[in-house]
Amino acid sequence: MGICGGNKINHKNRFTYDGGYDGTTMTTSIVLFGPPGAGKGTQASKISEMTGKPQISTGDMLRIAVSEASDLGAKAQSYMESGILVPDELIIELISNRLKQEDAINGVLFDGFPRTLNQAIALSSIVDISSVISIEVPDEEIIKRIVGRRMDPITKEIYHISFKPAPDEIQGRLIQRKDDNVETVMNRLKTYHQQTSPLSSWYDDQNLLIPIDGNKSIEEVATDISKFLSN
Repeated sequence: MGICGGNKINHKNRFTYDGGYDGTTMTTSIVLFGPPGAGKGTQASKISEMTGKPQISTGDMLRIAVSEASDLGAKAQSYMESGILVPDELIIELISNRLKQEDAINGVLFDGFPRTLNQAIALSSIVDISSVISIEVPDEEIIKRIVGRRMDPITKEIYHISFKPAPDEIQGRLIQRKDDNVETVMNRLKTYHQQTSPLSSWYDDQNLLIPIDGNKSIEEVATDISKFLSN
């Protein structure tokens, strides 16, 4: 199967504007991507609930395959233990197997995959994609979001110095995780832009890309996504 062209969503698949799914069947899959710190995880859960599509993450699938000691898991583990990226061919095979499971019969939500143009092209050979949701947030806002994070080492709860301050009684024990610094975030953003620019253009050329302003509240972003999917 190839990626569907034309309209962003099949006309028989209807979504309500309040973000609820009306129960009709949508047999194609959705891709969700965006820069680190854009809120993909939060929105992925909402989209999955809205559409009834299972949210799948290649990272989670890799960990499951390794824990189950499957043939694919053994192959992937050898790369992971060597600190080498798992080849796209193995990832696509892993996804192909996942799509055969019963809960994926009406499509899935790809959370953070594909990340590169080559992955997108490979994915198009095994699944139909109806919509590609790109959560877009300015780099300066991403840096502010990530660098301001603080973690409670006891509860592992994540707070933010501006957006979600911790209670006064635990302020003294909060820590900043080593990756939540400006240099690391800027490197991650550089890699993201290098990989995603051609990916966005490729999906946009097929009239599948749905750009979403992610520089809003969680509720506003979720509402915007619902409205686009309802179109």
